[in-house]
Amino acid sequence: MSHIENLSRRGFLKSVGVSGGVLVVGTAIPSMSFAYSESGTAGNVEHQLSVFVSIAEDGIVTLVNHRSEMGQGIRTSIPQIIAEELNANWDYINVVQAKADRKYGSQGTAGSGSIRRFFIHVRQLGAVVRDMLEQAAANIWQVNKSEVSAINHFVVHNKTGQKIAFGELAKHAAKLEIPAPENVKLKSINDFSLIGTDVKQVDLPTIIAGKMIYSHDVQLPDMLIASIERPPVVGGKVKSFDATAAKKVKGVVDVIQLKERSLPAGVFPKSGIAVVATNTWAAIEGRKKLKVVWVNGENQVHNSESYRDNLKKLVNKKGINVNNLGDVYQHDYDQSRTVEATYSVPYLHHAPMETPAATAVIKDGGCIIWAGSQNPQWGKGLVLEELGLSREQADKVEFNVVTMGGAFGRKSKGDYILEAVELAKVTSKPVKVIWSREDDIQHGFYHSVSANYCKAELTNDNSADNWIQRVALPPIGWLFNTDSKSPSDDDLSVGFADTPFKFNQMSMEKHEVSSHIRPGWMRSVSCINNSFALGSFVDELANKAKITTQQMWLNLLAEDRLVDPNSDTFKYTNYGVSLTEHPLDTARMKNVINLLADKANIDEKVSANEGWGISFFRSFNSYMAAATKVSVKNKKVTILEMHTAVDCGIVITPDRVKSQMEGAMTFGLAIALMGEITVKDGKIEQGNFHNYLIPRINQVPNMFVHIVKSNHAPGGIGEPGVPAIAPSIVNAIFHACGTRIRDLPVSKVLSI
Repeated sequence: MSHIENLSRRGFLKSVGVSGGVLVVGTAIPSMSFAYSESGTAGNVEHQLSVFVSIAEDGIVTLVNHRSEMGQGIRTSIPQIIAEELNANWDYINVVQAKADRKYGSQGTAGSGSIRRFFIHVRQLGAVVRDMLEQAAANIWQVNKSEVSAINHFVVHNKTGQKIAFGELAKHAAKLEIPAPENVKLKSINDFSLIGTDVKQVDLPTIIAGKMIYSHDVQLPDMLIASIERPPVVGGKVKSFDATAAKKVKGVVDVIQLKERSLPAGVFPKSGIAVVATNTWAAIEGRKKLKVVWVNGENQVHNSESYRDNLKKLVNKKGINVNNLGDVYQHDYDQSRTVEATYSVPYLHHAPMETPAATAVIKDGGCIIWAGSQNPQWGKGLVLEELGLSREQADKVEFNVVTMGGAFGRKSKGDYILEAVELAKVTSKPVKVIWSREDDIQHGFYHSVSANYCKAELTNDNSADNWIQRVALPPIGWLFNTDSKSPSDDDLSVGFADTPFKFNQMSMEKHEVSSHIRPGWMRSVSCINNSFALGSFVDELANKAKITTQQMWLNLLAEDRLVDPNSDTFKYTNYGVSLTEHPLDTARMKNVINLLADKANIDEKVSANEGWGISFFRSFNSYMAAATKVSVKNKKVTILEMHTAVDCGIVITPDRVKSQMEGAMTFGLAIALMGEITVKDGKIEQGNFHNYLIPRINQVPNMFVHIVKSNHAPGGIGEPGVPAIAPSIVNAIFHACGTRIRDLPVSKVLSI
């Protein structure tokens, strides 16, 4: 249940930096159940989320955005939802960014959850403010509230056509008792006028003018710049260092050894040696002249090539039961109708265009931070801990959230923030820590190298049964507990143990493995490897059955039904929401697959060197199918055309959905064709875009996005576009030239 309250106007306006507000309203609504609190502890932490609305006498409506902007457009879409229910004129909307604060609840912008988790609650806020404005107008006209309507920034008397502007009504509405949100009627979906339209992005003029502030742009008086030489191996430590030459570089102020931090790695800095200077050039040049001797520790034994080979061998053996039906191991497989395959995905890196950076200044026993962060409250909690402050002293840390130039999960971790705080404390001056591209690629958090195994037998009706699937990968849980060796139920709920096919017998299993480099949440997380395996395997089954891949998907999904993956041995987490609100609906799955096939015209006649590949994946409560057309000539693959079809429920901003899907196609293209982080003797071998490749413009084909019109609850959109891309590409390659690629990237087999 939501709780809405009238707030201290002066305190609120001061905190967000706006003036002139007359009516100020806030709402407390449930937050994400899996969150990190300011104390930095994980668990089922229930916060309250406060989203604020202020209406000034001039009619300007100021909305506080509590989520972090990283290019996905959330600073537009959440205000758009509020403005819809408020019946406000978008031209009068002003958006300000919330700082990190517990009153906003979980501010973690991840898991494609900002809208799918809070849609109804955010609508209620706009509806409550609308109701108050209507009541204020009704009081002025001395009529029943049912006789008035809020329309385009005015409240109109329905019979006479008289109207009063929001700005004029604000001072009257401010005196009213706030109604309970559950008693305020929300608009009918059919009456939406802003939701579902492409409103102008609130930050677009600032971005175009080059005035948007990112982490690297922050400037303070007397600020120092720090560049850090970090241990090349996770868990490594400094044995000795010589800073003599570094200190001779003009502009270098000091060379500081960061404190050592033991495993588990968590999201803490890797320690190292910081060169602190008056300017960026000096900091970087000084760092180049450092001489450091490292003790690399136990993880220097790690080599990704042999590790990946071992994972593939491991998943070919029976694993730990996750979920099962019947007993596949008592079944006598007909080898002529059986397909089995092992798939692998290497370590991958987020590689956002903007590398990490953070600025900190120690002040009055506390700290002020400027950073682009996907989880500013978690970052703030880490800073409190770093400074020895309690949660009750949270007001001593001011965390200013700036816009991010891409993030993809990497910037939910706070290691770069803590580096700035530690150095600011040592130097007693403002310090901005900057990461180079090499720093980001060699010292980040990585999508885990993984292996998936699939086996099934075709049935007489061209479906499949007696299904076995296994997975082995270093779990993200190792960051926080080095005893963690296999994925949790939450990790397995992302397209592995929730495979929606209809079986009589199946077994889903996992394996335990060791971890050696920092795993992290990357865009769509383990959906990447799970979808690559599942989408490829369905194509292999279709080829064996001599039917189309589209038809095999439909056969495996069987009749229209709602799937419940829960069992005695597996708890399905459904991306943090209930199956009632967001069921696994096979009818929606089949609809998206059929729409894609029709729109992409995958049955067209193609030349001997060309082929279409398709795949499907449900993730983050959205349904997405991908189709890719390729040409393979002289062992060189060319991507000719890419399509995606997506059912993400109610669409808030269609252009943002289209942009996210196009970005996901490019992201998936990189994963499929060229993405690979390799490790030798515990050290990341790649260092920049010359050897950690991303698609160039000539490698990106024409892209087409097909959005399903839907009245279902909104699903996620930031991540669901990624998983189905890679399998659609390798399937297309198979149909073009007969080469089946089961180990990514494609560049290991074909030139790109």
